[in-house]
Amino acid sequence: MSEYGQFCAIARAHEALGGRWTLLVVRELLCGSRRFNDIRRGIPRISRTMLSERLQVLIAAGAIERSDGERGPEYALTEAGRELMALVSAMGTWGQRWLPRDAREEDVDVEPLLVDMQRRVRAAALPKDPIVIRFEIERRPPPRFLLLKSGEVALCTQNPGFPEPVRVRSPLAALIAWWRGDVDFATARRMGLAIDGPRLLVRAFPGWFDRYLFAHVDPAVSGRRRPAGDAAAKVNRHVSR
Repeated sequence: MSEYGQFCAIARAHEALGGRWTLLVVRELLCGSRRFNDIRRGIPRISRTMLSERLQVLIAAGAIERSDGERGPEYALTEAGRELMALVSAMGTWGQRWLPRDAREEDVDVEPLLVDMQRRVRAAALPKDPIVIRFEIERRPPPRFLLLKSGEVALCTQNPGFPEPVRVRSPLAALIAWWRGDVDFATARRMGLAIDGPRLLVRAFPGWFDRYLFAHVDPAVSGRRRPAGDAAAKVNRHVSR
């Protein structure tokens, strides 16, 4: 851990929490993950070694604690870790409001998106009988399957044995743009998001989910999203005066 040599609480907190991936690990724990592989599923680009290191850093900082569960080690936020919710929420709001959003230009993994959709299923809005949604994302094989069942929602690599009347076919960018709140559902469909199946289920599909936690946060520039380069140039002009 680097040391800034400052008394300031901001600097000291950054020493403990500012390493790459650290706050994403906290995000996964805040979202309910407890086991190593569940945490990593939400952060697929982190290596197992790095995740182990980040968990140890958070344990040393007193933000999480490790215990032995029935199926192996489990991790949980302490009181200090739960207090980080305000920090993570503020970062999410800031990023949603101020950073440019164009899913077509972003290098994004499909797994964290589907994991987030799994987390935000509205159980009360689901059909009475268990169903499976089949996701076919362009250029991102193989298909994934989301089981929607009373008392159980699971993201699977294979159909667990239930009917799959609803199929989602989409470019990843279109699904992200709708989920993140960049566009409405109708616009996402014009971008290529297609929902196939019985008409009643297709119409009900958007209501089965509470969209991304920050989907309600509008961009700071109404009507368009200023390119990052333009914003940086404006700052540089201001500083040079």
